[in-house]
Amino acid sequence: MTLYEQWKNTVQESMESEEKQQAFWDDFCNQEQTIYEDLLGKKESHVEGTFLELADRFGVGSAYFMGFLDGINESIKESNKLEDMAENDLVSLDIDFEKLYYNMLAVPAPWLYELEQWDGILSPEEKKAITKQYNRSKTVVKENKVGRNDPCPCGSGKKYKKCCGKAS
Repeated sequence: MTLYEQWKNTVQESMESEEKQQAFWDDFCNQEQTIYEDLLGKKESHVEGTFLELADRFGVGSAYFMGFLDGINESIKESNKLEDMAENDLVSLDIDFEKLYYNMLAVPAPWLYELEQWDGILSPEEKKAITKQYNRSKTVVKENKVGRNDPCPCGSGKKYKKCCGKAS
């Protein structure tokens, strides 16, 4: 069984009951937060080592470290192939902090994007701009509908109901 499959199985096993699921995610999120506090506190945008070395460095088990990698994979400049990863494979994390912050907003993961360690990496203005960009991406813009008696948008000069809106 691959490390990625172990992670997926660990998540699946936690689904047996609501209590077990809540306990699992509370534990995982606490350990994930510790990893981010370490990375952000040291302002490390590039981390490299074998899978096992990094799991040991951050003090988490293999399944949880794979969960962390699964979560951060979209926020790094070159994604790792998680599905085939083995314990002795090299893991390279070249983190794009702005993208990471944006993705934390999207989850939403306030326990991560509100960490005080962000202050040394992104200014309040940068965080505000990223938040604004995220909020804009979630705004639905409805286009104006063409009324039956409005001029046809095709430019023919006819009323919409007599041109493109004509019932067949």
